[in-house]
Order: sequence, then C-alpha cells, then structure tokens
Amino acid sequence: MFLSGRIASLELSKTMELNSRALELQNTGKRVVRLTAGEPDIRTPDPIIEAAYLAMKSGKTKYTDNRGILELRKKISKYVNEKYQANYNENNVIVTNGGKQAIFNALFSIINPGDEIIIFDPSWVSYDSQIRMLEGVPVHVKSYEENGFLPLEEDLEKAITNKTKAIIINSPNNPTGIVYPKEFLDVVTSLSIKNNLLIISDEVYDCLLYDNTYTSMCTFQEIKNRLIVVNSFSKAWSMTGWRVGYALAPEEIIDQMAKIQSHSTSNVNTPSQYAALKALEVDNSFMVEEFKKRRDFLFEEFKKLNLKFVKPQGAFYYFINISEFGLSDIEFCDRLLEYGLAVVPGSAFYTDGYIRLSFAASFNELVEATKILKSFLKDRRHVFNEN
Repeated sequence: MFLSGRIASLELSKTMELNSRALELQNTGKRVVRLTAGEPDIRTPDPIIEAAYLAMKSGKTKYTDNRGILELRKKISKYVNEKYQANYNENNVIVTNGGKQAIFNALFSIINPGDEIIIFDPSWVSYDSQIRMLEGVPVHVKSYEENGFLPLEEDLEKAITNKTKAIIINSPNNPTGIVYPKEFLDVVTSLSIKNNLLIISDEVYDCLLYDNTYTSMCTFQEIKNRLIVVNSFSKAWSMTGWRVGYALAPEEIIDQMAKIQSHSTSNVNTPSQYAALKALEVDNSFMVEEFKKRRDFLFEEFKKLNLKFVKPQGAFYYFINISEFGLSDIEFCDRLLEYGLAVVPGSAFYTDGYIRLSFAASFNELVEATKILKSFLKDRRHVFNEN
C-alpha cells in the first residue's frame, strides 16, 4: 500500500460521520432531526455578509499576509485585550482557517515525535487525532460526572511525565458544556509553571455563556510566554462555513504557525477575513439568549424523562448518561436514529455510556427531538425492564 500508516490508522470525525449518515437518511425521504454537528441554525448576521460582499466588490480577492490581514489582527488583539484585560498585539495573532486549523498549527509548531500532550476527557474528537498525526502521544485524563466533569488535580499530576510537552484545556467544554472555574485553572497554571509545560486553551465557545462568570486563560499573565489561546468566529457569530479562526501566542510560536500556514493554505479566504473584521463589531447577544432559552427548555424536558446529566453552563451541548438502558452508546445512537433522531455517542469523545446532543438546532426541531426521545426511552425502558 502507498498510504501513510499514521493517517490510515485514524478514523473520520465521529460527529461528521453521524451527521453524514443522518443526511443520507434524509435524502431517502426519511424525516431525521439532526442534533449532531455543533453548528448554529441561526443565519450569519447581515452586516457580516455585507462586509464580505463589499470587500469582494472593492477588489479584496487576492492573497493576503499568511498571518491574516493587519487590520483584523490588530482588531482581534484589541478585542481580546479589552474583554479580558490582556496584553496582546498584532504580532501575537495569527488568523487561521477555523479554530481547527489554529489547534493543528499550534500542535505542529510544538510537537516533536514522542512528545506527550495531556487531554481532559470527555474531549473534543480532533485533539487526539491531530496529536497522533504529528507523531505525538495523546495522554487522556478522565473526568467524571459526579465531579461535575472537572479533572482531579491528583489525576493530572500523575499524568505528567518528563515527556509531557503541553496540556490542552477546553472551556466552555465540548461535549459537556462545563465552564472551568478559576480555581481549577489556577491548578493547571501552577502545574504548567512547575513542570515547564505549554498550555493550549481552546476557547471557541467563550461567547456562549449562560450562568457563571468566565475566566479566560488570557487573564493569567504569568504564563503568557507558555500559553496558546485558540478561538473562532464560527460559533459566536454563526460563521461555521466562513472558516475563520485565530490563535494568540508568543511571537516565536506565531512565527512557526505562520510558516506552516504559508506552506499549506497560504492564507484564510480574503473576503471571509473582512467579514470577521466586521463581526467583531456585531452584537451577538441575541444568539446567546436564544441558545439559553433552548438549553432551559431541554433542561425541563430531560428532567421529566428522568435522564442523568450535568446542566451545561456554556456552549450548546447536553452530555447525557445513558448507561441505564442496557446498550452501548453506539448501539443507543444507532437505534435512536431508526426513530428519526441523530445524536453522537460519548465514546467519540473518549467517554463511554453517554450521548452528546446539540441544541444549536431550531426550537421546533428541539421540540420534535424531545418527542422522539420520549418515545424511544419509553420503548427502551419497557424492553430493559422485561429483561
């Protein structure tokens, strides 16, 4: 075979795979409610669309600096500095093709073969795969529902070895919706300093908060020289298809990320960069309020169904414990799909016995989803009790 062994051993993103299966069923005429992909149903705000159109009309359709247009990098640093009392400038910023490329380029910039990168489970599906693509070693630290899906300090300490290079954190978290409190981030910060570790902080959901105050890793000035913060316009302004993300990091890391980008994608789509420039001026609070309504609706419905879960504080996912139903999470999702509801198994996020359900779909779809889930659970509990 002519294929790379590293890539051949990887699996497709489970979230995208299940979304595709649901789409295939829809194309055959079957009604399927898709609560798989983390993609807001809300249209990109008109001022953002208009900004891209005007950019194209004015001839802004050529290559840009591979780090991103200067205006956008300056505006991102200003936005983050004002929001989190940080101290970045345009040289600490690179604009990427979504948050996913920002994470990949960051990992590519720091990993040597055999380097270990710590991930907290449940974890986003692509961290592990990206690390292994780059010949690093993903080290999974489990967190548990009974502890609010916060990793224990002693488990984190045990995971650190002389090969550990970095810790990846994700708050608000995908798939659990948990927001890490400052006290926990203090622990991570102290351990990174003590063990000379980098931190990659994935904060792509930092605009989607419903209850508690939020602490960005940008606020920890004592680790600025070892911190890479990743963010994106995809979730906050419903711009998933525009493919604009960014990273904030020390200049020497940004320089390496820029090298990678210059040899891979050159730069982010130029009109999309001008759309992102406008997005930073657009109030997205209406989206946050809408997602909060959906979260609260599902919270009441899931309580009626006697489901076990931790109420999400941010992002737009419920991570539901289905271990009582006598099926693996993959079997549960397969059978639920037969009823017309598509969700993602927890094992895709390295945590068996759960499902992830996105509430980024329309309110009407969520109402329909709860009816399907109620019917399925009723049948399943009946079968399970009989056995």
